[in-house]
Amino acid sequence: MGNESTRLSAQDWALAALKAIAVGGLAAVAVEPLARTLGVTKGSFYAHYRNRDELIEAALAEWVRSHGDGGLATFAAITDPAERLRELLTTVVQAVQPLAPSVHLSLLGDRNDPRVRDAVRQVNSARLELMTRTYRELGLPPERAAHRARIAYAAILGLLHLAQTDEDAPRADLLSAEATAVFLSP
Repeated sequence: MGNESTRLSAQDWALAALKAIAVGGLAAVAVEPLARTLGVTKGSFYAHYRNRDELIEAALAEWVRSHGDGGLATFAAITDPAERLRELLTTVVQAVQPLAPSVHLSLLGDRNDPRVRDAVRQVNSARLELMTRTYRELGLPPERAAHRARIAYAAILGLLHLAQTDEDAPRADLLSAEATAVFLSP
């Protein structure tokens, strides 16, 4: 058992919890099934976390880090706003896979949990701030930039939602080209 805890990190457990959340929300985060999935005993879990709530908090923190400001850093570093938006839209739309589970959408089912509300708020805020800044740099006035960012983000989330049930979705490259044409227009 001592070997298990050194082989798996706390982050390994948090990432496994995120995969479980993507499939079944917070209810899917259970120590024994995660241990089986990871091929270890529950002792490995307890080497890193005191309880399930700590794991959920770590998983949500990882999601915020990887899908909020930290996950957007590469895009934020692109100096040309049109290129930034093009890359962001292309990457996000092409990442949407038919029938693929989604942490973001699954968390919405648990939105009454304050931890989830806060995590979703942080991720949404980071994404909207980057998109709003990008539209401002493209020349839109502040209020219009914020509205355009919100609509573009809503469209992306809508594509993610549709992908949950639409196995015949158009090819991602076609969707990303269309998204770029729509959301890069003046």
